[in-house]
Amino acid sequence: MSIRKVSFVMGEFYHVYNRGNSKQIIFRDKQDYNRFLALLYAVNTKQNLIFRLVLNDMYKFDREERLVSIGGYCLMPNHFHLLLTEVDGGSISKFMQKLTTAYSMYFNEKYDRTGSLFEGKFKSEHSGEDRYLKYLFSYIHLNPVKLVDKNWKTKKIQNKQKILKFLKNYYYSSYKDYLGEKRIESAILNREDFPDYFPDKRNLKEIFEWLSFND
Repeated sequence: MSIRKVSFVMGEFYHVYNRGNSKQIIFRDKQDYNRFLALLYAVNTKQNLIFRLVLNDMYKFDREERLVSIGGYCLMPNHFHLLLTEVDGGSISKFMQKLTTAYSMYFNEKYDRTGSLFEGKFKSEHSGEDRYLKYLFSYIHLNPVKLVDKNWKTKKIQNKQKILKFLKNYYYSSYKDYLGEKRIESAILNREDFPDYFPDKRNLKEIFEWLSFND
């Protein structure tokens, strides 16, 4: 049995991610993306429930006590990234188990498949300092850039305005929420439990500079 290298501690921040088994696509259409987003909200509860709710009704579900606080996320065709902090001890692991189980059940039923959807246990990285947390905000929200420029991390971005416009129109990340856009998915985030790096949406341009902190 593999042992997780990162131990989750209350008050600390974690980059949590996973991808499809053998790098397979885990979001085949808009419905898949939207289902996963709704699950990010709906399974973030201490209640033990199996969700078969209509998509929009999932955001109306009375969750009562949350398991985690979510500071950011990004969904890509074959993987996802989350920025989390625990509400109670062990709550990140509980949340991830509920999230991946619920989505796998949905996906396998929809596409008439069996077996594991995700590549083993989820992965995690601890953000032990402010500089690295800023890097994670940057990395997670800039991740979709690889869809238009696969070498974005190894070369300097030439047209930042073009990239910002692309990110603004990318629906499946929390970048739109930090821009101040009002949408049902805004309920996923718990920004009050994370540093207020973006008191003004103009500060979002700093994510390009923060990315260099990990060089």
